[in-house]
Amino acid sequence: MPELSVAIFATDSDQRAVLQVLVDGTSVARTVCANSTMPQAATDSVIHRTQAFSPDVILVDIAGNVAPDALRAIEVLHQEIPGAALFAIGPMTHSQLIVNAMRSGVREYIERPTSTTDLLEAFVRLTSSRRKPGRENRRGKVFTVVNAKGGSGATTVAVNLALALQSVHSSTALVDLAPLGHCALHLNLKPAFTITDAISNLHRLDSSLLDSFMARTDRGLHVLAGTPTPAAIEPSASDFARLFDMMAGLFHYIVVDASSRLDGATRLASNLSEKVLLIAHADVACLWSAARVAQFLAETGSRDRFGLVLNRYRKVTGFDEAETEAAIGAPVLWRIPNQYFAVSTAIDRGVPVLQTGSTEIGRSITALAQFLTKDDLEVKRTAWSLFKTV
Repeated sequence: MPELSVAIFATDSDQRAVLQVLVDGTSVARTVCANSTMPQAATDSVIHRTQAFSPDVILVDIAGNVAPDALRAIEVLHQEIPGAALFAIGPMTHSQLIVNAMRSGVREYIERPTSTTDLLEAFVRLTSSRRKPGRENRRGKVFTVVNAKGGSGATTVAVNLALALQSVHSSTALVDLAPLGHCALHLNLKPAFTITDAISNLHRLDSSLLDSFMARTDRGLHVLAGTPTPAAIEPSASDFARLFDMMAGLFHYIVVDASSRLDGATRLASNLSEKVLLIAHADVACLWSAARVAQFLAETGSRDRFGLVLNRYRKVTGFDEAETEAAIGAPVLWRIPNQYFAVSTAIDRGVPVLQTGSTEIGRSITALAQFLTKDDLEVKRTAWSLFKTV
């Protein structure tokens, strides 16, 4: 007997019929209702009718002119039927549409036109995750770390932040999005594969294949290494959207080291992020750059997610944080103390400062990780302990 019940939302009658045939053809799912209207409010009658079926999955077709209504419907369905996993069927050529769908609550974004195989793989991923405690309908949170100016320390912050999250949650991935990846060097890893391999195999990428492309530290942190040579041809933003869509379904936290990369891929990661950490020093040139980086990355999204992290921080006479926040349009989120010798030694040895013993900078980044996840229920159940990182 099919394991999953599915509710379909598609305004086009032919598409509704096709989706029902494809769903039922997987043999692991069955269609319980097919709706022609996209709910725009909690009071819409179609919400109550769908609730009566208690579907495991809600499949929403995003097509052409109805895309805005479909995205609004996803938001309403996510709020009113939280027990159902939301899947979207849409084009893979529009990266911003994928981002908007994921931020609205979509668990899986499946290419349109789709196939029975595509749906079957998505259903299998869902049932597998539900067998793991605490993963029901939960998408991972993305934190993107980007330099305000080259050499500000984004990679150091990203690597140690990922380790701090992993020490408590044990479900964290570090993605090296830099034009020339350094995360593996910081961790003394020699990865056999890089993010380029994952992007090149998107057509057949599943959780097992993605796992095989990732290196793993002795603390269990998954690392999708950056390219060791500058790429001649950059992947599209849509390619990165598909990659992050899969990773958000597999990990509780994804830390992205964008370093000094400023393009559509970093914009996309920023739009997907719970927080974008702008790493800067408290000097005029770096803060000037921070304002321009924030403006560039926020052109297709909101600045609400941006926070300024002052790295190698020391009190500077005449430095006014309030004026800085107003000029950049982002709050000073955190201050990381200046321990340049400890950090440079850690990088040279390939042993991050979080693993070198109790240091002021290690305590600061651990506290930053705690701050970023303070509202997460899973983290609240776990006592944060600095001893877990040494």
